[in-house]
Amino acid sequence: MTLTTDFERHTLDLEYPFTIARGTQLDADIITVTVEDDEGNVGVGGAGPSAHYGESADTVEAVLPDLLSVVEEVGDPHALAEIERRMKATMNLNPAARCAVDIAVHALAAKQLGEPLYRYWGLDPAESVHTTYTIGIDDVETMREKTEEALDRGHSHLKIKLGTDRDEEIIETIRDVAPDATVRVDANEGWTPREAVTKIDALTEYDIEFVEQPVAAEDPEGLKYVYERSALPIAADESCITLEDVPAIADKCDIANVKLMKCGGLREAIRMFHTARAHGLETMLGCMSESNASIAAGCQLAPMLDYADLDGSLLLAEDPYEGVPMPDGYIDLDAVADRPGIGVR
Repeated sequence: MTLTTDFERHTLDLEYPFTIARGTQLDADIITVTVEDDEGNVGVGGAGPSAHYGESADTVEAVLPDLLSVVEEVGDPHALAEIERRMKATMNLNPAARCAVDIAVHALAAKQLGEPLYRYWGLDPAESVHTTYTIGIDDVETMREKTEEALDRGHSHLKIKLGTDRDEEIIETIRDVAPDATVRVDANEGWTPREAVTKIDALTEYDIEFVEQPVAAEDPEGLKYVYERSALPIAADESCITLEDVPAIADKCDIANVKLMKCGGLREAIRMFHTARAHGLETMLGCMSESNASIAAGCQLAPMLDYADLDGSLLLAEDPYEGVPMPDGYIDLDAVADRPGIGVR
């Protein structure tokens, strides 16, 4: 079998400026990978690199030729373990770049079998979950308006970015607008441990489902301090990057937030989910600012999750790819049962 590979870079505007505790983003650089077999089947994958983890669109473009050479040399999209192993040996860092290739190869393998990827893995679409829709940090009135718009679009699960000196005012405003929504909050490492405990105590009256990454990833003992004193469940994101991190956070949080762009691909993500459960943790799949070239692949994993935060494509002004439908935020895998691969068009 002959495999032909290619990649293309897109700069996609976000619908609104997106601010978290450590900065503001206006657009997203996305690199889309294609892997095609000699019968015209095409697998698509995407990279949404994050500077926080040392990657950019430039670094992804720089390493993709070597990674795609591995795919062409192996010549079989079903040789997923070999491709993963050889890509990591070629480029141990650059997980978003490896992830884009990994997704495209998975997509092609499932296409060759005429199945959506969730069926390739034997997952039950009836066990899918809702994604959250994220409200970035802004002035309180703008956050109110964005929340109203999210509710008008049918979203019942919201993630609110915190890490400011007005966090309680923000949540009070959100709850005023969305009294019945499921609300999670994410400080993106924005609090000190003692501050986190105090703020979480204040948040308990607002029916918050859980708190994501309250303190710096470089302070594991601070995370443990918060976890042991928190009145709400704690999710680890920046503290949970690869498989090796899962045992290390098992006594410091309740939920492991896995991201494809952090861990390097779908196989690693699945290993992380199984390891998290073995350590008594719940599982969540998050995302960066990404297009459906990668979000759709994450959606295929929805039946394995307790929680999903896969709204990266929903936050774009426009996406060159149509992905898995999310009516009212529900990841509807039944809707792509007749779309082999990851379900993108």
